[in-house]
Amino acid sequence: MKICIVGAGAIGGYLGAKLALAGEDVTFIARNRNLEAINAHGFKLILEDGSEQHASTVRAVQRHAEAGEQDAVLLTVKAHQVRDLLPDLRALFGPKTLVVTMINGVPWWYFHKLAGPHEGRALDSVDPGGLLAANIEPERVIGSVVYPAAELVAPGVVKLIEGNRFTLGEPDGTRSERIEALSGALMRAGFKAPVAKDIRSEIWVKLWGNLSFNPISALTHATLQDICRFPPTRALAAAMMGEAQRVAEALGVRFKITLEQRLAGAEAVGAHKTSMLQDVENGRALELEALVGAVVELGRITAVPTPTIEAIYAATTLLGQTLAAQRGRLRVEPLPG
Repeated sequence: MKICIVGAGAIGGYLGAKLALAGEDVTFIARNRNLEAINAHGFKLILEDGSEQHASTVRAVQRHAEAGEQDAVLLTVKAHQVRDLLPDLRALFGPKTLVVTMINGVPWWYFHKLAGPHEGRALDSVDPGGLLAANIEPERVIGSVVYPAAELVAPGVVKLIEGNRFTLGEPDGTRSERIEALSGALMRAGFKAPVAKDIRSEIWVKLWGNLSFNPISALTHATLQDICRFPPTRALAAAMMGEAQRVAEALGVRFKITLEQRLAGAEAVGAHKTSMLQDVENGRALELEALVGAVVELGRITAVPTPTIEAIYAATTLLGQTLAAQRGRLRVEPLPG
């Protein structure tokens, strides 16, 4: 398959390098030092056991038009970054090009082919003005949930921390020929790529933790372990997750694990800084709308109250606006001496 990775960071690099090593025709959309490193040396993976793999056949381009039409486009950027790719992203599209949304949070296509009273409805929080839906036809979309953790340690170099599972799903739940082909390509590359009958339920299980732990950590600068072991913040996370569960269930989602099991899983991760806390520390835009704002909007659509989520969303939104206005970052540093 001709596969373009849009977002040559940790997850994109991991995916693209493994797919190239398995014989797929892989092109990265990259910039600056990452672009130069990939074209000069390929992409290097450092695996969990410290061994290395080197994908020397990949190429990287800065302009989408240079990559040309693709069989599949893997979006591995953050949700709020997709709008910045338009309309250039369309240069990658042929009549049958797939767009795989390997992005955390509620996707803009959530109500596409979702049978029920809200089918086809747009979500203003993640797609204000309908720009994404207008430029990426929902018929192209395949949903995905990303489970691995990895780090871009240098331009063109990714260190895998853990995981190799990328769950896939058609918005209508069918096991189509195209999703079988994509799953097969990922499995040949060494990934677990199960095809889910209900990709939205899979999305919600991961979102369940992200919508609570990410903003709480951004506000408190605490790790997952700290949040779960401090009773007041554990209770706060549980309250947010409970509200979210009621919203999801109103939309037909059924959770396969309990809230306490999800909390225990987060605690077991240990002293891990969430991605949103890392963004606060490094002065980057916060991934708030897809993780939190969209849940508030879904609560209003379903008439399910979300007061705790709304309060944390308001506080974290103001934090993000303040950091952006000051072009600042916020990091807890030890006092000298």
